[in-house]
Amino acid sequence: MPSTTAITVSQLSRLIGLPGAPAIVDVRVDDDYNADPRLLPASSRRDFKTVPAWAADFAGSRVAVVCQKGQKLSQGVAAWLRHEGIAAESLEGGFEAWRDAKGLLVRTDKMPPRDDKGRTVWVTRARPKVDRIACPWLIRRFIDPSAVFLFVEAAEVTAAADRFQAVPFDIDNVFWSHRGERCTFDTMIEEFGLESEPLDRLAMIVRAADTASLDLVPQAAGFLAASLGLSRMFRDDLEQLQAGMLLYDAFFRWCRDAAEETHNWPSAGKPS
Repeated sequence: MPSTTAITVSQLSRLIGLPGAPAIVDVRVDDDYNADPRLLPASSRRDFKTVPAWAADFAGSRVAVVCQKGQKLSQGVAAWLRHEGIAAESLEGGFEAWRDAKGLLVRTDKMPPRDDKGRTVWVTRARPKVDRIACPWLIRRFIDPSAVFLFVEAAEVTAAADRFQAVPFDIDNVFWSHRGERCTFDTMIEEFGLESEPLDRLAMIVRAADTASLDLVPQAAGFLAASLGLSRMFRDDLEQLQAGMLLYDAFFRWCRDAAEETHNWPSAGKPS
């Protein structure tokens, strides 16, 4: 009989990157984590021993708990969260099952430090169009759902990064930026180890729209038009980012599930 308190690798993999994905909590012990310091996408590490202290952070959320093998630690933490009224499941088979199934895993060696509230903080140029919406989307869906994004005047990005301990991106002469013909979105996918067919397909569309290479893929022109339209609709960059998340969610879902689907107007046959 299937467990009612566990989620399988295949079930969780279908939710990764989507706006309704559960919060993923990694409770592996340090020895297991240090042996393979990668994380499931958008997950955070927590100490299983202190679950009573941090459980409330996930109030109102659906949670998937990951330990090394899906046994006592994740099942115990998930049970504690359920005791606190939180919808929580353990990942069946744990980290090992996810890894062996070749699920996406995020490299953490390039992960920015987190602030005192556990968030990564990023800063870039104001008035985003394509890449500066694409990168926050990727970060919030696959790296850090609680990430903070600061949009400032182009000339102030470096100084703001220094003053607010933020990571600058999509400007010249920083690590997280364009490399040759590839844009910052490509850089983040590569450095975080997120190469996969859906994200690589989306990256091609983003790159084509962001670098005025609209002949690369047929979706680029429409994607650019939608991105430029959003930039005209909102004066507030954070409001634009929030609206843009839906655009990227839709294109990611198309890249993952619908790229081969066609649509034609149904015909009732030739008129008599």
